[in-house]
Amino acid sequence: MAAVADGSASAAAAKEVEYQAGVQKLVDLLSKLNPAAKEFVPSSAASASPPKKALSADAPVFDYRSIGAGNGGAKDSATDASFYIGSPQRRRWNGYLNQGRRRANDRVRRTEREDSIRRTVYVSELDHTVTEERLAEIFATCGQVVDCRICGDPHSVLRFAFIEFSDEEGARTALNLGGTIFGFYPVRVLPSKTAILPVNPKFLPRTEDEKEMVMRTVYCTNIDKMVTQLDVKNFFEGLCGEVSRLRLLGDNVHSTRIAFVEFVHAECAIMALNCSGMILGTLPVRVSPSKTPVKPRVNRVGSD
Repeated sequence: MAAVADGSASAAAAKEVEYQAGVQKLVDLLSKLNPAAKEFVPSSAASASPPKKALSADAPVFDYRSIGAGNGGAKDSATDASFYIGSPQRRRWNGYLNQGRRRANDRVRRTEREDSIRRTVYVSELDHTVTEERLAEIFATCGQVVDCRICGDPHSVLRFAFIEFSDEEGARTALNLGGTIFGFYPVRVLPSKTAILPVNPKFLPRTEDEKEMVMRTVYCTNIDKMVTQLDVKNFFEGLCGEVSRLRLLGDNVHSTRIAFVEFVHAECAIMALNCSGMILGTLPVRVSPSKTPVKPRVNRVGSD
């Protein structure tokens, strides 16, 4: 009986040793895992809503490449290799996607531009006593004015303007103001055929000093390329008053140049508007109020 008891004790001890060894192996295996690791989420499912239930640990692996493939879903390894990142097929596919995005963006921009045109009216026969602020106040009785832009006509002492409203109803109502006398002449109000080109925000005045500079600045277009900066300065100082800053710009693409002329006094800038249509060089210059100040030149320091 004692021998039987010793045998049972030995068997139990052996099972206990085997059990402890199995537990130790499991502990060693789990210790190699990173407890802070996050569950991998495929990119195709990252944008979708999170699943309500966690995936089963023994769930079968889904291979998306097997869709549409022959031989029971098996796919040729050469076909897989032909679609790697940087391959001609992959670049062609990316080109199709980018082209589709560009077309979609073009359609959006075209729609926005057409909507802006429907909300814009064209006003002509404006004399130089009418300012953009005054014109916007008058047309605000028809609806909310989003933008107002007065431009100079080189063939006439009168000017024209574009006024954009927040909705089409305001633009339709504004057509009734045709024939109203603004300044000294009755104006014409027609539906616009173009949208107002927005001004780059980084060029707009940001400080009170820059806003005051804008009031003393005019924007000139249709300037003869043979005209120099000194010619422009002498032209405006002889007719309007002292010029404090001037910037004459041009390129090899356009046949004419533009200029920003800043005067010492705001009254001189108002007088300069009457110069629209006068001959500067060989061409009639167009003069309109500037929406941006004349930025001082930044001297570039070359590296040694």
